Amino acid sequence: MKHLLSVLLIFLLTGCLFSQEKEQKPFSLEADYFYGSILEHNPDIAHLITGHPRGFILSYNQKTYGFNEWERRYHYPDWGFTFTYQNMKNQYLGENYGVYGHFNWYFLNRNLVVRLGQGVAYANNPYDRQTNYINNAYGTRFLSTTFLKANYVKENLYKGLGFHAGFNIIHYSNANLRAPNNSTNTWAFNVGLSYLFDHDNFPEYIEKDDPPSSSHAEKLKYNFVFRFGWNESDVVGQGQYPFYVASAFVDKRINYKSTFQAGVDVFFANFLKELIYYRSIAFPEYKLSGNEDYKRVGLFVGHELRFNKVAFVSQLGYYLYYPYEFENRVYNRLGLKRYFYNNTIFASVTVKAHWAKAEGVEFGVGIRL
Repeated sequence: MKHLLSVLLIFLLTGCLFSQEKEQKPFSLEADYFYGSILEHNPDIAHLITGHPRGFILSYNQKTYGFNEWERRYHYPDWGFTFTYQNMKNQYLGENYGVYGHFNWYFLNRNLVVRLGQGVAYANNPYDRQTNYINNAYGTRFLSTTFLKANYVKENLYKGLGFHAGFNIIHYSNANLRAPNNSTNTWAFNVGLSYLFDHDNFPEYIEKDDPPSSSHAEKLKYNFVFRFGWNESDVVGQGQYPFYVASAFVDKRINYKSTFQAGVDVFFANFLKELIYYRSIAFPEYKLSGNEDYKRVGLFVGHELRFNKVAFVSQLGYYLYYPYEFENRVYNRLGLKRYFYNNTIFASVTVKAHWAKAEGVEFGVGIRL
């Protein structure tokens, strides 16, 4: 499960776009062709794997060269936008169109680039119980989509033209916004060309004696968060219901990049309340009364990877209070948050899941004291 909505990348990009005097804005364009296979991560989608998906990727990359501190800390990454077209080579899956925000990180003398993108995709042939009930992968026309791309690159080989080749993984899911939601993952090989505009005037990479990373360390901070969203159980047609999460945790920032956390979550998921009632009637062998408590309480630890005012959040939790058995007792949370007002207020978009199975997209607001 890799799910982060396009608004996640908007948080990240807005946190990194600092308009400063005389800053240059070098950029490049890319075009790729890819060919691959849908991975059978779930036997329920085996009937949908009938051909080799193919398509193209178009990208805009805003280059960095160290003008801002975060660029130097992360070795001059790129940020940008990507458009993808994918023919799933299955009549029930149809074709998908995706729009993403992305970041590129460079390694091995900038010859290896790893790109992570998050966005929204449009599926032209989603599930419909009358006309397309075979498609149990996409329950909605609009999907969350994530892609990971690793390429060997040679930029500006000849008058701005460059070459790259490698592989990518594209994930489509709606994070249980509506059933069915078995999702797909495409593994593909790609090859493409790039063009660096105004390549003759590309600025020199800036190196500065920035203060030690540890100088950004902070004392313990106390956080209170309210999260909300909507989701549906795996029972098709049961309906969408709101959920709410109240969280409290303590964090400790140890350097420029890393903050560690530990805290507690209280979950109020109305879809689970409806699922318990449904199962008590539809499956008498479960011996449910229908009045079982649907609330859960979890203890979690986590980490934040900071990009100035933006952080990538990863948390791992365990349900201490678990009156009704649903999925399993271990849960995880991935997403982004954006800080405001001297890091005292923040907003976040995260995906809560049980390992690879998403439960819902959480929109959150919080305070850090």
